Amino acid sequence: MKSDRETFTPITCFKSIQILLSERMEKNMKQITNKLLWIFAVGQFGWSLLSGIVANWMVYYYTGSPDAQNPNTGIFASGITQQPVFLGLTLFGLVLAVGRIFDAVTDPLIAGWSDGSNYKGGRRIPFMKAIAVPFALVTVLLFVVPQTGSISVNNTLLFVLLMVFYLFMTIFCTPYNALIAELGDTQEHRINVSTYISFTFIVGQSLSFMIPNVAGLLEGAVGRENSVRLAVGIMAAVACIAMLVPSLYIKERDYIDSEPSHTHAFSSLLKTFRNGQFRRFVYSDVIYFFALTLFQTGLAFYETKLMGIEDKWTFVLTATMTLISVLLYPFVNILAPKLGKKKLIIVGFFGYSAVFLITFLCGKGLHWGFIVAVCAAVPMAILGILPQACVADVAQLSRLESGEDTSGMFFAARTFAFKMGQALAMVVFTSVTVTKTAASYRLTALIATITCLIGAFLFFFYNEEMILTKIRELKKNSQSNRTVEK
Repeated sequence: MKSDRETFTPITCFKSIQILLSERMEKNMKQITNKLLWIFAVGQFGWSLLSGIVANWMVYYYTGSPDAQNPNTGIFASGITQQPVFLGLTLFGLVLAVGRIFDAVTDPLIAGWSDGSNYKGGRRIPFMKAIAVPFALVTVLLFVVPQTGSISVNNTLLFVLLMVFYLFMTIFCTPYNALIAELGDTQEHRINVSTYISFTFIVGQSLSFMIPNVAGLLEGAVGRENSVRLAVGIMAAVACIAMLVPSLYIKERDYIDSEPSHTHAFSSLLKTFRNGQFRRFVYSDVIYFFALTLFQTGLAFYETKLMGIEDKWTFVLTATMTLISVLLYPFVNILAPKLGKKKLIIVGFFGYSAVFLITFLCGKGLHWGFIVAVCAAVPMAILGILPQACVADVAQLSRLESGEDTSGMFFAARTFAFKMGQALAMVVFTSVTVTKTAASYRLTALIATITCLIGAFLFFFYNEEMILTKIRELKKNSQSNRTVEK
């Protein structure tokens, strides 16, 4: 069996490019370039910014408790029910968890719709173009509408709007993620596009941490609560423009020769999960996202409640982490073909476990924030790039083996699984921290540490080398068959 490290030798790269160009010339299709992949990646910046606003600040503004240093914490908390409502679980935690479960269930439905569509503009782009504006608008409404004089009405509005938010995010992200495998037509392109979208993702997430900074600039003119809403509105407008960029500039049919899939959505989902290597990947992915969601949800609390840092420093710390992570991207790209994605991903798991443990043990002071930011940059660089490339590998192998392109379903199946982990994390975080004490926040960091270590162990069972070897063999056989036919 050949090692996966052979994928990027000059000879195999040259042969792969020859085969790819030959196929595209036969089908009169345009060549996929890194410029095109960068244009595509701009869309990731847009949706990650909207996702970051909700993931990083809804819990903070709707459930936190204000103090002298951070008076905006829990600024909207009085509008919704705060006390536990069922088995010690808070209403807000349940709403967030149900939202993620709803989101997970709609993923395969949207993926099946997208895989089976045959629109003039392609199977993916039309969905992205249609939903960008509504997606941005509902993000703003989440911070505006649930502010009536009735707590019951506010609870209901918050629930409905959050369901709509997750539905719109699915309609945009599921077709978008499917394009990762379809534009990643070679191993090199798959790693490149994963790198680019990882960069734009963390830039979007980092920018979302500027909400308190932007709100602070506006507070004198519009008041404390409205400054937060206006800051969200400004960010959402930027995100909307970014999401429209790939939709308007990429003509999908020029680059992707795809036929609609005729397999029913949930039948396709079950078929996807019957893929043994995909299941091995997903097991660890669910655990990873459970741990990461616990940490991300609590990050603002860790910094303000445990480290005693003003929330306006959150963006500086996140920007530091992002910058260092981006500087590490070239090293990840170089090491991935040499060492293999699997080994680096396991290193990333252990790296995040160390970060979560440091957070559990941290004391007061801004320096703790920078320690966490610097240490988190390494696993962020690794796990921001490589897991998506793994899914693209599995999706391509499935297409070569079956002749049916269900890339959308593979990415939907992944998001279906990890969103279940995120849903559980939301319930755990809001329930564990219902007392709003420093000890409760530390406990969430400890839970994240332990679960991330479990995820690392599970990923040892994923067989990357076998997947890449089969892809090479099937591509070689396909090219040989075409040559014989000619």
